[in-house]
Amino acid sequence: MPVTPTFRSTIVATTAIAALALAGCSSSSDDDASATPAASTPATSATASAPATAALDTVTADKLTIATGQPAYEPWMVDDDPTNGKGFESAIAYAVAEQLGYAHDDVEWVRASFESSIAPGPKDWDLNIQQFSITPERENAVDFSSPYYTTSQAILTTEGSPAATVTTLDDLSHVKVGVASGTTSYDVAAEALGADSLAVFNSTEDTALALSSGQIDAFVTDLPTAFYLASVELDNGVIVGQFDSHAGGDEFGFVLPKGSPNTVTVTAAVDALREDGTLDAIETEWLSTAVDIPVLS
Repeated sequence: MPVTPTFRSTIVATTAIAALALAGCSSSSDDDASATPAASTPATSATASAPATAALDTVTADKLTIATGQPAYEPWMVDDDPTNGKGFESAIAYAVAEQLGYAHDDVEWVRASFESSIAPGPKDWDLNIQQFSITPERENAVDFSSPYYTTSQAILTTEGSPAATVTTLDDLSHVKVGVASGTTSYDVAAEALGADSLAVFNSTEDTALALSSGQIDAFVTDLPTAFYLASVELDNGVIVGQFDSHAGGDEFGFVLPKGSPNTVTVTAAVDALREDGTLDAIETEWLSTAVDIPVLS
C-alpha cells in the first residue's frame, strides 16, 4: 500500500499516534515476556564501541530476532511485512543485521506492542524497532542502541492552501506559517524563517486547529507528527517539504533488553552505518524520495 504525497491513507495513523506518544509512554507490565531473560551484564547506549562482527548472545542460536509493532505501517514498513526489506525501519533493520554478520534469512521477526517493549522484564527478541525515542526514563527499563534516526521538521498544509505550492524556504516567506511555542519545531522555524514571521500557538493541537480553520497557511512540526496529522486529523493534508536541519529532534534507537550483552555491539553496528553514509541513504530513499517529501532550501 504505497503512501501518496497527500498522506491521506490511514496506514500511517497508528504509527504516528505512537510517535506522538514517544516522549511519555511507559509501562510497568510486559505482555511479551518469554522464558529467555535479559542478560545481567550492564551496558550503555551513548558511547559504546565494539567490533560489529562480534558474536551476539541471541534468543535463538545463529539467528537474530527483531521485533516490531502489530501492525507495522508505512513508511516504516511496507505492506505490514518487515521481512521484505521495504520501508525505512525494515531497511535499517536488515542493514544492521548485515553489519552484524547475519544474512537476510538469518533474521527472524516477531511482533510486540509498543508499551510492553519498553517495560521492564524479559523479552523474546534480541532487538526491537518501532520508532522508540531514546529517553532517560526509558533507559531505566531497557537498553538503547545509538540513534539510527533523528526526526526532522516538516511543513504541513492542506490542498488548495497558498502553501501547497511551496518548493523553497523563500516561498514560505509569502505565506502565514504557524508553530507551537516551546518546541524544537519553533526553534528550527525561527532560525530558518525568522521569529517575527511566525504565528505562535500554545500547543500542537492549537496550531493544527488554526491550520484547519484557515488562520494559518502552513504548520511546522516534526515529521512523524506531520504523517499523523495529514492522514487523520486534517482534510486533504499535504506535507510539502522538510527542513534540512535535524537539530534538537527526537532520536530513535533500537531497544534491547535491559543489561543486554549485545548493546555495545549493536551500537557499534549502527555507528558504522552512520559513518559510512548508509543511514542517510536509507532515510533519503524511504522518508524523502519514496513518500515525496523534499528537503527545502
